[in-house]
Amino acid sequence: MGRGKRGLLAAAVTVVCAVTVLAVPGTAFASVTAGPADPSATPSASATPAPTPAPAPVPDAELEKVRARLDGLYHDAAVATDAYNAAEEKTRKQSVQLARLEKRTDAARTKLAELKNQAGAAARAQYRDSGLPPMAHFLLSDDPEHFADGAGTLLNGARATKKLIAETDRVERQLKRDTDDAAARWTKLEQDRKDKAAAQKTVQERIADAEKLESRLEKKEKERLAELERQAARKAQAAWLDTGVLKKAADAAKATSTATATSAGAKAVAFATAQLGKPYVWGAEGPDSFDCSGLTSQAWADAGTPIPRTSQEQWKQLPHVDVTEMRPGDLVIYFADATHVGMYVGDGKIIHAPRPGRTVTITGAGTMPILGVVRPDA
Repeated sequence: MGRGKRGLLAAAVTVVCAVTVLAVPGTAFASVTAGPADPSATPSASATPAPTPAPAPVPDAELEKVRARLDGLYHDAAVATDAYNAAEEKTRKQSVQLARLEKRTDAARTKLAELKNQAGAAARAQYRDSGLPPMAHFLLSDDPEHFADGAGTLLNGARATKKLIAETDRVERQLKRDTDDAAARWTKLEQDRKDKAAAQKTVQERIADAEKLESRLEKKEKERLAELERQAARKAQAAWLDTGVLKKAADAAKATSTATATSAGAKAVAFATAQLGKPYVWGAEGPDSFDCSGLTSQAWADAGTPIPRTSQEQWKQLPHVDVTEMRPGDLVIYFADATHVGMYVGDGKIIHAPRPGRTVTITGAGTMPILGVVRPDA
């Protein structure tokens, strides 16, 4: 093809392309006149990514499972706390008894040394008398008066020797018993310390598991979980009150005139009330924090009536009363294993230290499964 024809063909193609572009619907004129595309150009900043959808809220059914799991973890922690407190109490008692034994064995050793010195002095005196026994000196005497004096002296000496031997034997046997007792108590003390350390580890693990589980919840979920806990407590209290327990208690009080607290009970309630708002700390007995049995044992100690340290021992050792006969100051024991305790304050309510993360508070006496009621000043 000649150069002239090729030029005409190119011009024709250019015109056709221009017409085609103009004919495309919705095409801006600027696109026709725009210069060549800039390879370095970036997409417009006005284009923003779509927002991430908010996570779906956790259903109440799932939160109820979480609540049940938390209750289980904190109950396990309470069981371990009671074991820790029991081991702590045992180590405390063993230490006191060992200190007493140590004083007694020291006194026995001193006494034994004195007795042996007396025996040695007697032996040395006999040696100074030419090695003759007192009986020989007595028989060889020609002086009647000296004979009579010697008879009394001999009798007294025999008695003293017999007493010395008997006392030495008694002290030696007592010393051996105390030494053996101390050794056994040291062994028991070491076992109590191991039990205490094991319980402490369990408490810390269960509380850590519970805190980890709670930390996975969003703020609104935690609030909803707390509301579910309150609803469950109200429901349990209502069910307990529906049994007519308070009416029965009122009727029993009228019949026996025992509705009001004793002076000691009132003092214990006053002590517990003064602790409202203080934090729960496992193993604590005050003054700044308490666990459940630490609160009740200290309240009654303040009232002048020492009681066992743990809720389980409070249940085992203190006199039981019927729930319909309880009065302010009585202790309400909870759960089948007696791992929680609160102090009854009247009107169907208790003061208690609930669990880690909570404070000493007042709640309905029927919000937890009641095992029974005990009375420290019965």
